[in-house]
Amino acid sequence: MKSYALIAAAGALAYAAYRYSTDSTDTTDTTSTDTGGAFDMGGITADAGEILADTGQSAATFFDNITGGYMKVSAMSNVPRSALDNANVKAFLRVIRSGEGTADQGGYNRLFGGGTFSSFADHPRQVVKKSGYASSAAGAYQFITSSWDETKRVMGLVDFSPTSQDFAAIGRIAARGALDDVLAGRFDTALGKVAREWASMPGSPYGQPVISLATARNVYASNGGSTMYA
Repeated sequence: MKSYALIAAAGALAYAAYRYSTDSTDTTDTTSTDTGGAFDMGGITADAGEILADTGQSAATFFDNITGGYMKVSAMSNVPRSALDNANVKAFLRVIRSGEGTADQGGYNRLFGGGTFSSFADHPRQVVKKSGYASSAAGAYQFITSSWDETKRVMGLVDFSPTSQDFAAIGRIAARGALDDVLAGRFDTALGKVAREWASMPGSPYGQPVISLATARNVYASNGGSTMYA
């Protein structure tokens, strides 16, 4: 019975991993032709997680394995709350927000395309179409719905408040294997790792506009970040 459960979960998670690896986690949602809604990787991993619970594995750990390590979802569950107060982390988050166009305080309730939402109870889940893109990206770090749902579940977040958004962003940094680099001041190394998470970062492979490395370094330094050079 366990083997059949693993096969079922593997199929769901492998599909989620494939879609995750081919979609940007930043501003573009992939829409499904049969449902008319955004692709819900979060829902798929949740369903698979229920199956895996009977086999002694978490969906996050299983997802880590089938993605080949480029995205370690389970790392998000180990992020300490104290990371919110770390000077390097705070400065690094400002770099991300600078790239995403959400550096001002109003960035926490900003939708893709420049609109706003009013409630922090949950991700607004609004798909906005602008400039050839359709996206549910929202908040200071422009989380799309599926990325937010995954992060919320793994990190145990209860709302979409500014603090939850900050903590979730740190979780995504950790999932990309970059949190230790941020904490140690290995800025360029960390930036390269999160470029697959935020399409506005230097070196991002998604073909969207990015901020320059010089700008990123300046924002980081001006917000109190320290850098360690090997």
